[in-house]
Amino acid sequence: MTEQQIHDLVVKQREYFYKGATYDVEARIEALTKLKNYITEHETDIADALSKDLGKSAYESYMCETGLVLSELSYMLRHIRSFAKEKRVRTPLAQFHSRSYKKPAPYGVTLIMSPWNYPFMLTIEPLVDALAAGNTAILKPSAYSAHTSALIERMIASCFAPEYVAVVTGGRAENTCLLKEHFDYIFFTGSQNVGKEVMRRAADHLTPVTLELGGKSPCIVEKSANLKLAAKRIVFGKFLNCGQTCVAPDYIYCDRTIKIDLVHEIKRQMQKQYKAEPLKNEAYGNIINEKHFDRILNLIDHDKVVYGGQSDRASLKIAPTIMDPVTFDDAVMGEEIFGPILPIITYDDLDKAIEKINSMAHPLALYIFTSSKEVAKKVTSRCGFGGGCVNDTIIHLATSNMGFGGFGESGIGAYHGRDGFQTFSHEKSIVDKKTWLDLPMRYQPYRNIYNKMLHFFLK
Repeated sequence: MTEQQIHDLVVKQREYFYKGATYDVEARIEALTKLKNYITEHETDIADALSKDLGKSAYESYMCETGLVLSELSYMLRHIRSFAKEKRVRTPLAQFHSRSYKKPAPYGVTLIMSPWNYPFMLTIEPLVDALAAGNTAILKPSAYSAHTSALIERMIASCFAPEYVAVVTGGRAENTCLLKEHFDYIFFTGSQNVGKEVMRRAADHLTPVTLELGGKSPCIVEKSANLKLAAKRIVFGKFLNCGQTCVAPDYIYCDRTIKIDLVHEIKRQMQKQYKAEPLKNEAYGNIINEKHFDRILNLIDHDKVVYGGQSDRASLKIAPTIMDPVTFDDAVMGEEIFGPILPIITYDDLDKAIEKINSMAHPLALYIFTSSKEVAKKVTSRCGFGGGCVNDTIIHLATSNMGFGGFGESGIGAYHGRDGFQTFSHEKSIVDKKTWLDLPMRYQPYRNIYNKMLHFFLK
């Protein structure tokens, strides 16, 4: 799509929005229902596209992408009328007789830019929230996940007119053209470097943004943890989608006294979940492309590999890998791994471990495995992070009842459920003043008696 075509598309969506076509809640419900029906009818096509892009099994595709989108759609369809209602608030006596209320209103024309690692879910979930709130939307899926992007383009063209929802495919050139345009809201999921550029370009128009980024999410394993269960859940969260998950445990930070036992249990779980030859496991996916394949391989220090380390360039697969011992100075700790490498770092004092985590960029997620409620409270209270789990990994993002988002370097804003509706809404504060009574005290000329009356009303 050319720069002029993108500009014309934004203009058409703005004209459509200003006609008020998206304001009616019943029209929003109709749009969401149409989207839900299409997804339900094309689950096999979605799974096939995700398999071609990332080697995901049909089960994983539904569990981590299609199913989560359908859950968000169901949740929003149940609650949209409530979310869209005006909320009456108390009116001060000084404004007698008036009605004060907060009115959710859509921003207008929104841009949703999504990544390649969960290309369906991370494109369509924000769209669900944007449409529920009454916006139009332009979607920009990743060029790396080409099959899923093509499917999304077909789906949107089948469900919506382009002046309501449209898809722009392509790479950097199209991204640049889109970011030159004046949007009313931008929702971006991706890397920190690109997120910084999105924020810079949004500032040209003072456009509000939500940035869902990433970071090195720590997984603390304290000495009282149930190591067998911890290992099982860590292996699931780390190697899901070959580690290409923004909230995957990036590294283990464990008490030195339990490291040997923990590593033993993690190895056992890796063998159990991914078999002796994971590169031949059809349910184990692949790295998105050769560029990222090489980047991940360069992070592996084979002198520190204690399990895994194998790779196959033809299939773009890298086996689940443990590196031990690792320090914060190693190359693997210099960037978000975003791949199937699990470094093991130890601590001797939990308080110092917390200090170390807080000295680094704020992660998108944090996980703590412990049997102590006091330890869990200390870590979740004192560490800065977007969201996380106690005695599990990843599952905090799989609910519409809690917002999901970053903190500091890992992002701005949140979405899912009510939080998603609020993200794509501006809440107007309105006072509806009646005309049958007009108190004189606010008008000049001011008099002493009015001063006393004003003090009375404002107490």
